[in-house]
Amino acid sequence: MSTEELREEQQFVSGLYARLDALREEAETAVEASLSQVGNGLQARLERDVMVAEQSGLLAALNAQENGLCFGRLEFRDGRDHHIGRIGIRASDTERTPLVIDWRADVARPFYLATGHTPMGLRRRRHITTKGREVTDLHDEILDLGDTARTGFEGADADEVLLAALDSARTGRMHDIVQTIQAEQDRIIRAPHRGVLVVEGGPGTGKTVVALHRAAFLLYAHRELLAKRAVLVVGPNPAFLGYIGEVLPALGETGVLLSTVGELFPGVTATGTDTPAAAEVKGRAEMAEVLAGALRDRQATPEPGEPLVIAHDDGDLILDWTIAHEAREAARDADVPHNLGRPHFAFRIIDSLTGQLAERIGHDPYGGPNFLGPDDIAQLGKGIAASPEVHAAIEELWPTLTPQGFLDDFLVEPTRLDETDAAAIRRPRGAAWTPADVPLLDEAAELLGHDDSAALAAAEAERAKQIAYAQGVLDVSRASRTYEFEDKDEEDAEVLLAHNIIDAERMAERQEEADHRSAAERAAADRTWAFGHIIVDEAQELSAMAWRLLMRRCPTRSMTLVGDPAQTAEAGGCGSWESILSPYVQDRWEYTRLGVNYRTPVEIMEVAAEVPRAAGNPDFRPPSSVRSTGVFPWARRADDLAAAVAAAVAADAREEGRLAVIAPRELHAELAAELPGVTAGEAPDLTRPVVLIDPRQAKGLEFDTVLVVEPARYGTSDLYVALTRATQRLGVLYTEELPVALKRAEATP
Repeated sequence: MSTEELREEQQFVSGLYARLDALREEAETAVEASLSQVGNGLQARLERDVMVAEQSGLLAALNAQENGLCFGRLEFRDGRDHHIGRIGIRASDTERTPLVIDWRADVARPFYLATGHTPMGLRRRRHITTKGREVTDLHDEILDLGDTARTGFEGADADEVLLAALDSARTGRMHDIVQTIQAEQDRIIRAPHRGVLVVEGGPGTGKTVVALHRAAFLLYAHRELLAKRAVLVVGPNPAFLGYIGEVLPALGETGVLLSTVGELFPGVTATGTDTPAAAEVKGRAEMAEVLAGALRDRQATPEPGEPLVIAHDDGDLILDWTIAHEAREAARDADVPHNLGRPHFAFRIIDSLTGQLAERIGHDPYGGPNFLGPDDIAQLGKGIAASPEVHAAIEELWPTLTPQGFLDDFLVEPTRLDETDAAAIRRPRGAAWTPADVPLLDEAAELLGHDDSAALAAAEAERAKQIAYAQGVLDVSRASRTYEFEDKDEEDAEVLLAHNIIDAERMAERQEEADHRSAAERAAADRTWAFGHIIVDEAQELSAMAWRLLMRRCPTRSMTLVGDPAQTAEAGGCGSWESILSPYVQDRWEYTRLGVNYRTPVEIMEVAAEVPRAAGNPDFRPPSSVRSTGVFPWARRADDLAAAVAAAVAADAREEGRLAVIAPRELHAELAAELPGVTAGEAPDLTRPVVLIDPRQAKGLEFDTVLVVEPARYGTSDLYVALTRATQRLGVLYTEELPVALKRAEATP
């Protein structure tokens, strides 16, 4: 092999990191300089905030490039050559010469698509392997067979780099695949961003990592649009979000919000757990109408013949069914959310009570006209409007509600449901919110609306107060400086004073706190934020109510949905793509399927495929595995389950790689007691050598070794998912009856 080739690439990569360090220093300096500037007015402050956000984002992207900054090189027949990397970097010369091309640029596409049959103008494609800042290996593919030049790094197998990546030990965090993107994946990543794209694929087909790379590509190709509106990535659970959390920063993208559905209502932490029956009921599409009906029930009227009697200085006021009914219908006719309809309701009530009081006070006992004039009646109305007793009556009939308070009341005593469904979701007041509650809270927020008139008035009053204070400061300055200069000559008196260059309003603006949050951070705090694009993983698991929430977050319907209906495990999951999308986009969506399994060896996949076949799908065909390890899954009966798991974990101990014990949640405490350093929880540390999780937590994850415990307690989908998490080795331990689908594994020595 040519050591010169390796040396040249090392020199190039070293120079690239030197430029990276310089860019990082420039970004740090720019942030510090921007923060130290005192802007002159609102526009200057906004420009400063934009500068800080941009430079902070750049700095975060640069800081994520310590490994694998440059991973490829394209050599064209016409003499051009380009290095390919995770982000684009230019030289500091006046022409800003490209040093490395961003993998998302069009010129980089031959790195992923060129073949010997279709070389796309290439003579050679080089894969550069690095560890930190050191080049450790090169792999050259000759695409122009007429070119006889050789480097000594040519590989006999074009898939050598891919297979090496697939066989490498897992770290507990998903890595990007920019070095090994396959042609079918590249087409999905670069698909147009408008509309809904559905990416279906079985276990191990890479649909999640493809979706994340699609997010990175869209942010690159549509930076101006999506950087302002942010991209939302929705995952099935916190463990999964932790697992994928480093992919996008490694690709230079920080303007993305990662969240579960249960985290999409600001101010609410969904720590509770529903029964499957409760989650299914809460997730039904009909719950939107149920909540709307329950809210209408809160818009009350007195019973006929039983009016509300309101004490007043000029005699009791009578609020009867007729007055309340007319006011309620008028408020409903306004067609606004509940809380915004309350002023309409209150106005009608106050107007009717004012008329009632005016009639009583101004009544002529001899039949003459009412002797109160318009000004008198207006004064009576002001008094009634200020009456605490009147407001208490209005609150009783048309209460001001919060989403949390309204839903809490509803779940204590669910109405408009049959008793079976009501019993499934009924719960004590103040119980912890669950992930299935969050879409209901979002629906309640839409129904209630938010009357921010009081907040706006308070903000305006505070602003007026600040301006008045600033004006006072300027007045004092003017008075003191006038006194100081009254004995000076005319030339000295021309010195500019504070009140000459700034007014009170602009001075007050300077005191306002700047918002340096990124678009993703602002989006996380704003329930009404409209995202530029949404990516949903395990999309088949979301309920109809969860889809209502997500569609509100993306009015443009620019979405990428990835999943596999065959793996639907949640009782409330929609399952089919048609049932998910038809209510929102009809048939206007694109579908593609990934059919190659890059994770699971064929030996494991053959066993896992028996699970859906045994469950009534004899024609089930799993995705095709690209690897065979020669290591077959095993299944063993255990007398002492916890001890057997501990022994199996100890026997598999390796310096590298990760092992997952996948077991029903009710066994976790017993198993954790036998596994030193292992704990169970909603968000386990996936970077530890051994983790303990349940089947639902395993969704989307992968490990070198997997131990599946008590498979008889799993549903079909959960068992299929658990069996397909391993990249190298799979074992099954059980005390109960072994599912028939795993008999083949039981026969393995």
